[in-house]
Amino acid sequence: MNSEITNAVKAARNRAQYDECAKRLLGQKSILAHILVNTVDEFKGMNPKDVIPYIEGEPQVGVVPIEQGLTNASDMAGHIGGFNSENAEINEGTVRFDIVFYVRMRDGISQIIVNIEAQKNKPVTYKILNRAIFYVSRLISSQKERDFWHSDYDDIKRVFSIWICMNMDMNSMSYIHLMKEDIVNEYDWEGNIDLLNIVLLGVTNEVPKREERYELHRLISTLLSNEIEAEEKLNMIELEYQIPVSEELREEVNLMCNLSEGIEERAAEKAAEKTLRETNKKVITNMHRKGYTLEQIAEIVEIKPEEVKKIIEEESMTV
Repeated sequence: MNSEITNAVKAARNRAQYDECAKRLLGQKSILAHILVNTVDEFKGMNPKDVIPYIEGEPQVGVVPIEQGLTNASDMAGHIGGFNSENAEINEGTVRFDIVFYVRMRDGISQIIVNIEAQKNKPVTYKILNRAIFYVSRLISSQKERDFWHSDYDDIKRVFSIWICMNMDMNSMSYIHLMKEDIVNEYDWEGNIDLLNIVLLGVTNEVPKREERYELHRLISTLLSNEIEAEEKLNMIELEYQIPVSEELREEVNLMCNLSEGIEERAAEKAAEKTLRETNKKVITNMHRKGYTLEQIAEIVEIKPEEVKKIIEEESMTV
């Protein structure tokens, strides 16, 4: 395997590890509590540390499949029992929810299902809202035989799909939900219009100044920043947001910073290699025009004569 392929494989692996690390960081209950306080009406105004106990069990990070028939776990008899969180190597290649978990409401009875999705950039091959609608619909439909049975549709739980999109031009937050519009006369149809909820959170590269409306943006931007050192991140998280720095949180932040450095170093190496190749092409072309032989050029540029010949042929075709 040549060095270019090796570097590409390493870079891809690092990016994948970076993405997984970002999900695990966002999946920390202390971070999820801050997200809930800023996105779910019932928790707004609460101290995030008081919201943590309402998060039930351990959030499922990168393990629950989205595909129909795979989202739920079932026993040997076919009875459904919760989300399917089997080893990700089973059904490898399946698209999965980044983070999904149940939250108990303050009444102690009802629950909501929350999904968090992290995007490095705004997608260009599809519209992000369309994907969010698909995800929130799957969170509703997958409840059948898991959270409600037969035609007990009144037992459907509210769902929230919260999308965090990094590298945006501006910090923003949009709430998308169902609304009723009476066309002919007004009639009070029974049902829960608040079942489907989508939150789209746009976050810029630059960490915003301390301001109440950008509180969540500042936390996420700090947490996932490629430019802030690990210790500075941890200090900001602890001092500004009163988030206890557990050993697990410290390890994940350190890992993310190390992976980020590795990705940046490889990007710099790749840029340097590209510059060197372009320079060599110019030198080889000029020497060939001045009558140097392939062997002479190869010795000076320190590459094989076959490579020199290939470059000369390629350059002559572009003229």
